[in-house]
Formats: sequence, structure tokens, C-alpha cells
Amino acid sequence: MSYYFRTTLIAQDFEAAIAYVTEALKKGGFGIVTEINMQATLKQKINADIRKYHILGACNPKFAYEALLLEDKVGLLLPCNVVIEESETGEIIVSAIDPVSALLMTENKALVSVAEEVQQKLRDVIGNL
Repeated sequence: MSYYFRTTLIAQDFEAAIAYVTEALKKGGFGIVTEINMQATLKQKINADIRKYHILGACNPKFAYEALLLEDKVGLLLPCNVVIEESETGEIIVSAIDPVSALLMTENKALVSVAEEVQQKLRDVIGNL
């Protein structure tokens, strides 16, 4: 079982891709609660150069609330990270964490149905990009 799913965007500028994915997530019911430009952060902190790599922390408030009611430490696994990265060949790849895979770590079977709903919503967003 893979812990993520992904797609490749066609003919997108990197910054435009971030905006495009952010808007698609919002339309799919997810808000962006964190945003990390890994390329800039690693350059600033340790003077390391990496390709363009951006992390969006996507959260559906309804499902986050349900999950927190079922497992008080589930916040350690929230939000659902979505990565936008430029490959070595210049393609833009969008990957999302598989929430079912992530939440299995809790061993709380009550979370499975919530995770499956979030998984389907994220798959729909990523699949429609």
C-alpha cells in the first residue's frame, strides 16, 4: 500500500501550479492551514539548494473535528500534506498523503471511515487536476 497518490501537471508554471492546486483543494472542501516553500527554507537555514518543492497543509474542518473527537492525538497527523514539486526534467508533480495509510498508525479503527472519506475527497481533487 502506497502512502501517497500523485499526478503530473501539464504545461504549468510552478507558481501558477501552486495557485491552481490551492484553488482545486478549496473547491474540494479543503482549506490551506500551512504552506512551506522548502526550496527557500532550506536555502535560508542551511544554504542547501534543492529543486522547487512546496508543501501545502490541507485541512477539511469537518473531518478534522470528527477525527479529533475519535482520537485526541490525531493532530500529530494533521493536516493532510500536498506536495507540489518540480522534477529533474521540469515536470510539475503533485502528491498527496493517503490519509487511510497515515491514520492506520493510530490503530483506532473508528478513524477508518473518516479517513476513507478524506481519502476519496483528496483522490478526487488530485485526479481532476
